[in-house]
Amino acid sequence: MKSAIYMDGKRFAETSFTTEEDFEREVKENSQTLFGQKTIYLDIKNKIATKTLGNSIPDGFLFNFKNEDDPEFYLVEVELEKHDFDGHIFPQIKKFFTFFKNQKGRDELIGKLFEFIKQNPQTEQKFKEFLGNREIYKTIKDVVENNQNILLIIDENKPQFEETSDTITEWAKFVRVEILKKYTADEKNIFVLNPDFEEISSVEQFSPEPEKSETVYTENFHMEGVDQFIISIYNEIKDRILEIDTNIKINPTKYYISLRKDKNFVFFNIKRKKIWVSVPIPYNVLINIVKNYKTYDRGNYTDILIENNDNLEEIVKIIEEAYKLQN
Repeated sequence: MKSAIYMDGKRFAETSFTTEEDFEREVKENSQTLFGQKTIYLDIKNKIATKTLGNSIPDGFLFNFKNEDDPEFYLVEVELEKHDFDGHIFPQIKKFFTFFKNQKGRDELIGKLFEFIKQNPQTEQKFKEFLGNREIYKTIKDVVENNQNILLIIDENKPQFEETSDTITEWAKFVRVEILKKYTADEKNIFVLNPDFEEISSVEQFSPEPEKSETVYTENFHMEGVDQFIISIYNEIKDRILEIDTNIKINPTKYYISLRKDKNFVFFNIKRKKIWVSVPIPYNVLINIVKNYKTYDRGNYTDILIENNDNLEEIVKIIEEAYKLQN
C-alpha cells in the first residue's frame, strides 16, 4: 500500500517505479543528497567486463570519505521489491560475495576504476579534494581491499533480507539494505532513505551491554578473508588482555568483537589489512598513552588504527585502563 507525506498544506504522493532503470536513475542523479557531500558515486558499469565481478556488474560504485583516513567502498545494487528474491536478487548478490574473494577480479576492478578517474578530470578533482597529496591509485586499492560493502537499495523491504542475514554469514558481513522512497507534489520532491546512510556507513554504535541476537557469531566470522598478519596482531592483543582476569569474556557480534567482564570495555573492528580498536576513554586521556598510532575522537569513545605490530604495548596499556574503568 502506498504512503503519502503531508507538509505545508501539500500532499506529496509516493512515486511507483515501473522499471529498475527509472529507480536507478534517481539514485545516480541524487547520490550526494542521499549519501552525503563526502561521497563519490561512479556509474561505469558499461565500462566493466562482466567476468571482472563474477559475471555480474553492480549498478554503481560508491566511495565514502566521511572518515578520510578510513574511506568506505560499496558495490551498489538497485532493485525493485517486485523482483523475486531467490530467483533474481540473491543470485546477483552471491556473485558479489565471490568477487570479494577473488584477488584477480579485485585487481582488475581497481585498474578500471583508476582508469576511469584519470580519464574524467572532474571526477579526478573530486578525489583530490578528499585525498590531498595521497595517491589516488593507492587509496582505491586500499579501500577496495579493506572496506568492502554491498549497498542494496530497494523501494520496499522484503522479509527475506532479515532471514538471510540471520543464516548467511556473507550477507550479514557485507550487505547493507536501504529502503528508498520518492514523494512528489507540484514538481517538488522528497526522498526518504531508511536507515539514514550516515548510520549504516559509520562504525556501528558500541554498547557496554551485550547485544541480543538469535544468530551466534564467532571470531572466525570476523577473520574470514583477513590477512594472517592482522589475525596474529589481534590474537596477541587479546591474549595479553585475557591474562589480566580469567573472567573476561570474548563477545563476537555481527559488527565487532568486544571483550567484557561486567560490561564491554574494548571493541575490535577487523578489516582485511587493519584493525580499528575502540575504547570508552576520552581522547584527551588516551593521547597521553598512545603516541605511535593514529587516534580519532568519537566523543565517549576513542578509535585507534592498527596496521602493524610496532609498539603494541601502548595498545595493551590503554585497553588495561579501559578494563579498570569498567569496575
